[in-house]
Amino acid sequence: MNKIAKFLSLSVVLVLLACSKNEPGPIAGVWQADDFPMKTEFRAGETETMGMIEKVEYEVKDSDVIVTYTNGMAKGTAMRYTVVDKNTLKTEMGLLHRVQ
Repeated sequence: MNKIAKFLSLSVVLVLLACSKNEPGPIAGVWQADDFPMKTEFRAGETETMGMIEKVEYEVKDSDVIVTYTNGMAKGTAMRYTVVDKNTLKTEMGLLHRVQ
């Protein structure tokens, strides 16, 4: 019984880690906007744009990733990134393409 309890406990922890709001999922990496020369990097728990690093939480919903800023000037603001394909994101500001 003890082995089963340990296995179940470990399984629960792994599931919780996999569902973490700190992972960008399919948008992880560096993206370049089409309409203006700006790159954004999505990484665990934060984004970086033009040298500004901001703490965020990620929520993956089907083909959308909702990025909610948790500090800085954009605190409380959420932005939707729709995955068009593995190298293209659609936002309200236009398209972004993966560069890394």
